[in-house]
Amino acid sequence: MQDTTLVPVLETERLILRGHRADDFEAVSRMWADPRVVAHISGVPSTREQAWARLLRYTGHWLHLGFGYWAVTDRADGTFLGEVGFADYRRDTEPDLAGVPEAGWVFAVHAHGKGYATEAVTAMLRWADATLGHAATVAMFEPAHAASIHVARKVGFRDERKGRYGGKEALFLYRPRRSR
Repeated sequence: MQDTTLVPVLETERLILRGHRADDFEAVSRMWADPRVVAHISGVPSTREQAWARLLRYTGHWLHLGFGYWAVTDRADGTFLGEVGFADYRRDTEPDLAGVPEAGWVFAVHAHGKGYATEAVTAMLRWADATLGHAATVAMFEPAHAASIHVARKVGFRDERKGRYGGKEALFLYRPRRSR
């Protein structure tokens, strides 16, 4: 049984952000296997094995770093909608992201276009501003991922830098920590 007390529960008007549980696996696996979901992330649907490793990696982030990803669920009925959070993947990127939590979000297709990403990312950034001691967070995108770039700009990511990840062009947007 997983100790979910490591992960703070965040609530918004429509959403609950909570730690991942083993019983989230089927929904996580379906989401990451959907070509529409991964089109601007990796471009390659994940296998069940890769989805399981991702779910375990989220838990490890909370345990070892004090931040990680939340499962985003519908407050009304508990439906799994997606994931948001921060990571330190130790990626080989240009620019180097060492020491800067990388913000990310992904939502199942049934949750697209409803404002859930903006609502959830706003909640996680409020938590980060109050909790994390980092001066900034960064989000990395494939330059063609207009929907997520739009969300990032809406919630305060500004300082734009072009760079590279995995031999491909990438767009990095930074957001300074906001004091309360």
